[in-house]
Amino acid sequence: MRTLASCLNKLVSDGYTEDFKVSEMGLLSQQQEKIYQPSEVTIVNFYRFEGASDPADNSIIYVIETADNIKGTLIDAYGPYADPVVNRFVEEVASINKKAVHSDSTKN
Repeated sequence: MRTLASCLNKLVSDGYTEDFKVSEMGLLSQQQEKIYQPSEVTIVNFYRFEGASDPADNSIIYVIETADNIKGTLIDAYGPYADPVVNRFVEEVASINKKAVHSDSTKN
């Protein structure tokens, strides 16, 4: 079973190092100190993780690339506990892709 931590580690090793956050102003790149609008962002992939017994444990990782080639991830709750600000931002992103399952070379 693939975990959120193992998936995130693989993404970081693939160059997705920025830890994005969303605010009312847009997508915040904390390392670059820049805010991106939905039109400046592509969601190149996403992964959902379900908690074993508690819906509050459901999470999603969005794999993001910006127009100026910053690569990173955005993590949010999934389902009823999702952040509405993140949901609004993601809904406004024109390019959302889903690729094959990300391979995890650190499987137990």
